[in-house]
Amino acid sequence: MSAAKLYLVAFVEAYVLVNCEAGNSWKIAETALKMENVKMAHAVTGQYDVIAYVEFADMDVLTEILGQFQVMAGVNRTHTAVAIPPTK
Repeated sequence: MSAAKLYLVAFVEAYVLVNCEAGNSWKIAETALKMENVKMAHAVTGQYDVIAYVEFADMDVLTEILGQFQVMAGVNRTHTAVAIPPTK
């Protein structure tokens, strides 16, 4: 019997915080959920209108994700917080 090999894919995680035009939060959150790397997106209260959780392989992919957010109708501004993995 041979042992199965386990392949791990390392992802970087980030939160994309979005300021929207009034009345667009739900639409932007729903549109974000259709994006490949977006795992969660919520319309929220507070300083930001939408918060999306994204996973990606490298910073080039993050740049593409942010570009998709920034061209969405109703998005005024984005702020990105990349998660820092724990040290071993």
